[in-house]
Amino acid sequence: MARKKRKAFRIFKGLLMVSGLFFLLLVILAFTTLPFHAMHRLATRGSLLQQPPAVIVMLGGAGIPSESGLMRTYYTALLASEYPDAKIVVAIPGDEAADSDLQLAVGELVLRGVDRSRISFEPKGKNTRAQALNLSHRLLAQKQKPIALVTSPEHMKRAVLSFRRCGFTDVGGMPAFESPLETSLLFNDRELKGNRIAPRIGKNLQLRYQFWNHLKYEVIVLREYFALAYYKLRGWI
Repeated sequence: MARKKRKAFRIFKGLLMVSGLFFLLLVILAFTTLPFHAMHRLATRGSLLQQPPAVIVMLGGAGIPSESGLMRTYYTALLASEYPDAKIVVAIPGDEAADSDLQLAVGELVLRGVDRSRISFEPKGKNTRAQALNLSHRLLAQKQKPIALVTSPEHMKRAVLSFRRCGFTDVGGMPAFESPLETSLLFNDRELKGNRIAPRIGKNLQLRYQFWNHLKYEVIVLREYFALAYYKLRGWI
């Protein structure tokens, strides 16, 4: 019994050390630009629009209002304005009741100038694979025509590959990137007064914003890599 306990303790200690080293690596990488470039690669590599789309598909994120939901409707409206002949499909799971996420998303698009008559729904798919399959049956006439997907940056690669797997031959996308503030966020610590115990950070944007943003990107990218691996194992991409 004592031998088993010692063996279990060594295994636990080894796992703890590996976890600590992995966390330390993530912290170090957060001080570099690698996390951003990893997410940018997921968003843009092999998925840029090559020609005007016949259909614009907005893939659902969280509900309305939410960061991902509103960002996707914003970029969908931009594409709809740029390509006025394209049909628009809102792919959000749920019903079509007046207060549903589907209708709230449509309301956001209409608010941004999109004609309601251009919009249709794909409300049954509950993940990217299901949405791609359902639309491959509905859009038979458009499967050989350009399709534009609007989704979050990290999700773009998996979405494009899923639609290609379902028979769409010309798939591109518009990743819903956030836009940084144009105004400089540097400030003079002395002007704000207060205690002098803490270090001055007014001139250090990396410590105030970039480091924490990159930690968030690392989690998002790692999650997406696992999702890509699962889709690959299932034969969905």
